[in-house]
Amino acid sequence: MRTEVWPALQGRRILVAVSGSIAAVKTPLLVSALVKAGAQVRCVVTDSAARLVSPVALASLSRHRCYQDLDQWDPAFSRPLHIELAEWAELIILAPLSAGTLSRWSHGSADNLLASLLMAAEVPLLAAPAMNTAMWLHPAVQRNWAEVLGFPGVVPLLPSSGLLACDRVGDGRMADPALIQLAAAALFSRSTEAAVAAQDWTGQRFLVTAGPTREPIDGARVLSNNSSGRMGVLLAQAARLRGAAVDLVHGPLTLPEAWLEGLECCPVDTAAELETALRQRQESADAVVMAAAVADLRRDAVEQTKLAKLELPNVLSKGWVEVPDLLAGLAERRPERQLLLGFAALSGEENALIRAGERKRIAKGCQLMFVNPIDRQGQGFGDQANGGWLLGDGWKQELPVMSKLALAQRLLDGLLTLRAAESGTS
Repeated sequence: MRTEVWPALQGRRILVAVSGSIAAVKTPLLVSALVKAGAQVRCVVTDSAARLVSPVALASLSRHRCYQDLDQWDPAFSRPLHIELAEWAELIILAPLSAGTLSRWSHGSADNLLASLLMAAEVPLLAAPAMNTAMWLHPAVQRNWAEVLGFPGVVPLLPSSGLLACDRVGDGRMADPALIQLAAAALFSRSTEAAVAAQDWTGQRFLVTAGPTREPIDGARVLSNNSSGRMGVLLAQAARLRGAAVDLVHGPLTLPEAWLEGLECCPVDTAAELETALRQRQESADAVVMAAAVADLRRDAVEQTKLAKLELPNVLSKGWVEVPDLLAGLAERRPERQLLLGFAALSGEENALIRAGERKRIAKGCQLMFVNPIDRQGQGFGDQANGGWLLGDGWKQELPVMSKLALAQRLLDGLLTLRAAESGTS
């Protein structure tokens, strides 16, 4: 599991609860990653989970004892353990969440330590189910799942599709530990504690673009840029964790594959492919975020073989055409109900950047434009942090340099404010 820097997890108190699914063998990876990110971690395992993953291993990785059912009424604890743990945690991660624990939770049972803890919890809960496909699709399990989604603070991480431990291919795989860690960081990146688990984009569909485009020069070379796709992908996942369904159209990415789980992904290479994908998906979107870094030029004709090095100066001095303005095209086709956020990567001093960004916003027809300088160290293309100014009609908001995940949340807040203003609600 790749080590990522998640400032939002530093010092946070996270309780990882493990129930009896074979996916429990992945949980130590999650615990280790959370600890490396600076979180304080405690683990609780059910009796069935303890037969699949060693409590000793979880204790070693979390640097703290791992709690089991037999500990619940240990007289060494001065207070009931399930109450103590529920009040200690700032976030509970259920990974994996088995069908049995889901049933207890949905029915309000408190017949073991974990079930009792869930009844006492008043903090956000990240729920990552894992089970056989037939079990996951069973009407009783789906009924129980729908029930817990109505509980306060529950944020779902739906199981993905793939090869299961039972050799079946289908839905039921626990969300990847890297994605669960991202989700935990996303919750703590919200601007206010009250909004940590708010599903304020439920029922809405996002269309997000991310990463660079690549325009072929010949059979071996391309014109591209240094975008990693991080900003767009984190925006997409942040929107999904806030309840939205998300279409992600992306160029080549240099990110963990797990970060794409749960998104409807459409990989593209060139600006023309990106434009086609946008035209196919824009109409159904409630909000569009154009975070991709689109190449400015492309060849009017592409050599199918690799050009000789000596030919390059002559060939590359001509034959270039401008790529159509995809953001302006989105604005032209935008349905009245749709929100549109564009990105402008610029260089220069602050006032000039803001003026240039506002001109771009008006010229392209965007309701919102995020202007970010790309000539400052430690932010922008390829970095884990970014900052700039969010511009709207007659207003601007400075967003200081912060993690791109925290910035994603601020931009979603900006879109939420715009949606409220346009719908006439407060």
